[in-house]
Amino acid sequence: MKDRLRSNLLEYRTRAQLTQEELARETGVTRQTILAIEKGNYAPSVALALTLAKVLKTTVEELFTI
Repeated sequence: MKDRLRSNLLEYRTRAQLTQEELARETGVTRQTILAIEKGNYAPSVALALTLAKVLKTTVEELFTI
Protein backbone atom coordinates (compact mmCIF):
# COMPACT_ATOMS: atom_id res chain seq x y z
CA MET A 1 0.00 0.00 0.00
CA LYS A 2 1.32 3.41 -0.96
CA ASP A 3 1.95 5.81 1.90
CA ARG A 4 -0.02 9.04 1.65
CA LEU A 5 1.05 12.35 2.98
CA ARG A 6 -1.38 13.44 5.68
CA SER A 7 -1.89 17.13 6.02
CA ASN A 8 -2.88 19.06 9.11
CA LEU A 9 -3.10 22.18 6.96
CA LEU A 10 -6.83 22.69 7.46
CA GLU A 11 -6.44 22.61 11.23
CA TYR A 12 -3.55 25.08 11.25
CA ARG A 13 -5.22 27.35 8.66
CA THR A 14 -8.39 27.42 10.76
CA ARG A 15 -6.42 28.25 13.92
CA ALA A 16 -4.77 31.12 12.04
CA GLN A 17 -8.23 32.30 10.95
CA LEU A 18 -7.22 32.31 7.29
CA THR A 19 -9.38 31.38 4.34
CA GLN A 20 -7.97 29.17 1.62
CA GLU A 21 -7.76 32.26 -0.59
CA GLU A 22 -5.84 34.26 2.03
CA LEU A 23 -3.38 31.44 2.66
CA ALA A 24 -2.92 30.96 -1.07
CA ARG A 25 -2.17 34.65 -1.53
CA GLU A 26 0.36 34.67 1.32
CA THR A 27 2.16 31.60 -0.04
CA GLY A 28 2.03 32.45 -3.74
CA VAL A 29 -0.14 29.55 -4.90
CA THR A 30 -3.75 29.16 -6.00
CA ARG A 31 -6.69 28.41 -3.75
CA GLN A 32 -7.07 25.14 -5.66
CA THR A 33 -3.57 24.13 -4.56
CA ILE A 34 -4.44 24.74 -0.91
CA LEU A 35 -7.66 22.75 -1.33
CA ALA A 36 -5.80 19.84 -2.97
CA ILE A 37 -3.25 19.74 -0.14
CA GLU A 38 -6.00 19.79 2.49
CA LYS A 39 -7.79 16.91 0.73
CA GLY A 40 -4.58 14.89 0.46
CA ASN A 41 -4.61 14.98 -3.33
CA TYR A 42 -1.39 16.95 -3.71
CA ALA A 43 1.96 16.78 -1.96
CA PRO A 44 3.58 20.22 -1.84
CA SER A 45 7.18 20.79 -2.80
CA VAL A 46 9.67 21.21 0.01
CA ALA A 47 9.81 24.93 -0.70
CA LEU A 48 6.02 25.28 -0.49
CA ALA A 49 5.87 23.15 2.68
CA LEU A 50 8.46 25.42 4.30
CA THR A 51 6.54 28.53 3.23
CA LEU A 52 3.26 27.13 4.56
CA ALA A 53 4.91 26.30 7.88
CA LYS A 54 6.41 29.77 8.14
CA VAL A 55 3.11 31.54 7.38
CA LEU A 56 1.25 29.31 9.84
CA LYS A 57 3.99 29.65 12.49
CA THR A 58 4.67 25.93 12.85
CA THR A 59 7.05 23.31 11.50
CA VAL A 60 6.83 21.17 8.37
CA GLU A 61 6.78 18.12 10.65
CA GLU A 62 3.69 19.44 12.44
CA LEU A 63 1.91 20.18 9.15
CA PHE A 64 2.67 16.94 7.31
CA THR A 65 3.09 13.31 8.31
CA ILE A 66 3.23 10.06 6.36
